[in-house]
Amino acid sequence: MAQNESLGLLGVESAHWYVHDLERSRRFYTQGMDFKEIGGSDPDLTARGRQQSLVFQAGDIALVVSHPRGEGGRAARWLAKHPDGVGTLTFAVKDVEKTFHLLDRRGATLMEDVQTLRDNRGGKLSWFSITTPFGDTTFRFAQRDGYRPLFPGMIFHEKPTGGQNRFGFNRIDHVTSNFRTLMPAIMWMEHILGLERFWKIEFHTDDAKDKLEKGSGLRSTVMWDPESGVKFANNEPARPNFRASQINIFVEDNRGEGIQHLALGVESIIPAVEGMLKTRAVQFMDTPDSYYDHLGKRLEVFGIGRIDENPDDLRRLRILIDGNKEHSYLLQIFMKDAASLYDDRQAGPFFYEVIQRKGDKGFGAGNFRSLFESIERDQKAAGRI
Repeated sequence: MAQNESLGLLGVESAHWYVHDLERSRRFYTQGMDFKEIGGSDPDLTARGRQQSLVFQAGDIALVVSHPRGEGGRAARWLAKHPDGVGTLTFAVKDVEKTFHLLDRRGATLMEDVQTLRDNRGGKLSWFSITTPFGDTTFRFAQRDGYRPLFPGMIFHEKPTGGQNRFGFNRIDHVTSNFRTLMPAIMWMEHILGLERFWKIEFHTDDAKDKLEKGSGLRSTVMWDPESGVKFANNEPARPNFRASQINIFVEDNRGEGIQHLALGVESIIPAVEGMLKTRAVQFMDTPDSYYDHLGKRLEVFGIGRIDENPDDLRRLRILIDGNKEHSYLLQIFMKDAASLYDDRQAGPFFYEVIQRKGDKGFGAGNFRSLFESIERDQKAAGRI
């Protein structure tokens, strides 16, 4: 049962990556996804933290990417255990003291007391962090009162470099994570974070023998904060082919449970995907022609009477569509994971989703399954299953 009192979340403020190759990440974000590089760690923070950080931004999406500079820093410790991955999610909150005391009362593992810093312009930043069931990923909660940098020691470039957000990214739509054992994470989200159950699905690809030989499956539960709209989609493998499930393969490749992908919202997905493909720095998972051969029937089953997009464009770009009522649907596509993109296992099994919502606020069951099958095909092609 979820807690009654809200944590006062405002949304996902930023995600903090740890990577082996900082320049590769810079090229991916600025050239492939057209994010601006807005700043980075100053020399003092780089030396003290033993890592160099860059900040990329598009719309309300802020991504911090850090690379070790010597031993002993957080980036070096992360990369000694894991491939590239998201080590921290930061959430903006209305009242950090209230959030802190609620989490403390509910039994959260707090990593510090509330920290407060003021800048020379009178701005104030207050924050604290907690451990989570998401492997080694921590959550930070921050309240800003006129304080601009993401955190102390981060400085803005005089002029942002890189992209201009021509693809129309706007916000982090949801966070998807993989677990070997799902229920402890769901209970933690309910009883510690106070989230509510939003949606669930369970399937096994062995019931579609024309699609995948033998197959595997999952159970998934989506949790959300109704006040802010923050959503977490959470997966675990299903029997009987538990070990062959792409969820289990992710956990093995990641060397622990953790965040599988972030879904980034866009204003218009067709020009966004066309633009990213032209950069040649981004690749997307494929979808079989049969998906589009039966698209008309799928839309009829969903109850979607009409769509604004040309179905031929969806087929050409391999964009998925799902929904549940007349002219209310979502469009989405999934990038190849970094390990496949760079042919480098140390780049990790993380990937991005691109999503455009046109009235539908849920998670399409058909698309959920199509994503699962696409990942499984890619893992088999790479010899990872």
